[in-house]
Amino acid sequence: MLNEEKASLLDAVRLFSIEKEEPEWMRAKRLDMFEKYETLEFPLMERISYHRWPLLETNISVEAYGEELENSQGLQYEMNNNPKLVQYGKVTLMEQLPQHLIEQGVIFTDLFTAAQEYPELVKEYYMTTAVKPEEDRFTAFHTAFMNSGVFIYIPKNVVVEEPLEALFIQNAHVKESFVKHVLLVADVNSSVKYVERFETDGAEKNNANVVVEVIAKSGAHVKFSAVDTFGENTSVYLNRRGHLLNDSTIDWAIGVMNDGNVISDFDSDLIGDGSHSEIKVVAISTGKQVQGIDTRVTNYGKHSIGHILQHGVIMDRSTLTFNGIGHIIKGAKGADAQQESRVLMLSDKARGDANPILLIDENDVTAGHAASVGRVDPEDMFYLLSRGIPKAEAERLVIRGFLGTVIAAIPIKEIRDNLVEMIERKLKKA
Repeated sequence: MLNEEKASLLDAVRLFSIEKEEPEWMRAKRLDMFEKYETLEFPLMERISYHRWPLLETNISVEAYGEELENSQGLQYEMNNNPKLVQYGKVTLMEQLPQHLIEQGVIFTDLFTAAQEYPELVKEYYMTTAVKPEEDRFTAFHTAFMNSGVFIYIPKNVVVEEPLEALFIQNAHVKESFVKHVLLVADVNSSVKYVERFETDGAEKNNANVVVEVIAKSGAHVKFSAVDTFGENTSVYLNRRGHLLNDSTIDWAIGVMNDGNVISDFDSDLIGDGSHSEIKVVAISTGKQVQGIDTRVTNYGKHSIGHILQHGVIMDRSTLTFNGIGHIIKGAKGADAQQESRVLMLSDKARGDANPILLIDENDVTAGHAASVGRVDPEDMFYLLSRGIPKAEAERLVIRGFLGTVIAAIPIKEIRDNLVEMIERKLKKA
């Protein structure tokens, strides 16, 4: 980047920070990573070639608040009594939190608002625990250019029965980087269900950089569900990571239903003894898109459990890569790391990889993996066709059955239904 161009961009970053009234510690972290991000290495993702994608574009829009609201007019999103937050681009359209949760100390609000109103709480966890700014070029870029986000805090011993819902809509009517941060902290012995959806409105070519940090403190239970449907003109880096302390649990259920090129990093660090993470991922790749998914569980704690279940479908000329990494660290006695990654191919021109990696540094453990890439069973197709079912519909039935094993394991009915709708949408476009 030329010196003049960098100076101009730095001015824009400073101005954005001032406009958002960021505390000094957040601004300092942002400006520090602005100076460093271009010097850091890219993350290593096996069998995924992404370095030519426009993932590091630095488009800072001067879109006014009123104009973003105007672009958002006509959008449909469900209104109900659940805790809910809707963001369009950088603007929060809606925040809804029932009074009884407010009285219990639950926080569910825009990240910049949280940094002003709960500065010490945000400072303690924002890119200090689950994801660190200097890990690689993408995390540093994220810290420098983060332009919207959400903060969720569940106090000690609070059990939230109704799911918290977040809808994030990328404003692709303008040329603007979509750099979103989600920070969820479940304090000691708390419990929460959280559901998030990513969508794109508009067709402008943009990049997206999303970091999600979930901190589950001792005895906390988090059910995290997500459906990602970024548009075909958006190149995406998506990092979701859990940090689990003693006897905590995070159940991840993620639907990767994007239309453009995506690299995703889904990680769980099982720091505490008895911590437990289940990661379930379903994905469909169509057209010419490339989707690469790294799913990693690292067992640090004794008797920690990390399971990965991934099923994906590839069609047309698309590519889908599953890298499953289970790493048991020395000292994690009694740990369990299991993974299953399966890819179903419905085209001779598609490419699929299911790449299992086990790294075991301790003896007294249990670990295993299963991986496969294959085509539709001819006997299944023959049976369906012999019953008079058209080929396209027969393929859809086979796909639903293949992905259904994972979808059925998702704990929240609304997300299961939403995933089925997204699968149908993807298959109709293919």
